Amino acid sequence: MNHFTLKQLNELSSRYRANLVNSCIGYKPCTLIASSSNQGTTNVAIFNSIVHIGSNPPMLGFILRPTTVPRNTYKNIKENSFFTVNLVTKKMISAAHHTAAKYEEHISEFDKTDLEPEYLHEFRAPYVKNSMIKIGCTYTNEYPIKENGTILIIGTIKHIYLENNILHKDGWVQLDKADTIANIGLDGYALPELVDRFQYAQPDQETKSLLK
Repeated sequence: MNHFTLKQLNELSSRYRANLVNSCIGYKPCTLIASSSNQGTTNVAIFNSIVHIGSNPPMLGFILRPTTVPRNTYKNIKENSFFTVNLVTKKMISAAHHTAAKYEEHISEFDKTDLEPEYLHEFRAPYVKNSMIKIGCTYTNEYPIKENGTILIIGTIKHIYLENNILHKDGWVQLDKADTIANIGLDGYALPELVDRFQYAQPDQETKSLLK
């Protein structure tokens, strides 16, 4: 078994260390965050740091890298508060990956890929048309992480759009039916498969499957 101490990690090349630390923590959600500037320029960028914050009220968060360089997603969200989170499907991975390229502020990644913007219910940020799970959010707060200069952005969920065949009667969303992709590290893409789903765990009671 390989073993890396903190001292050894710090001595690795930056790319090797980034690959190792980003991939060893497991699968991460693969999403596209879309926004628009007050001048009307759209932006769409890949993020794998989306986290569930709470369901009452419904909120999510994501980690934004240090703003020592221009971050168009952050700029747009701070300007008008609106952004969308769109889960990436198998057919979208090449285009989604390309959105990590550093384009100038006046250039939209929608124009450089085959991703299409979609506006729903007069929301002031575009959704990604081919995504089967789309979430419209507004900026709520941010928390600087002083240890590495990143920022935790908190958004309130205003809209959720789901395809009919992936939503169960109890509100549970079956992601594998939507060909939803997970990230491995910064550049790996995987298609997870549902193994099982269990009833709510109770002390001293047998764990029972909801799917059998």
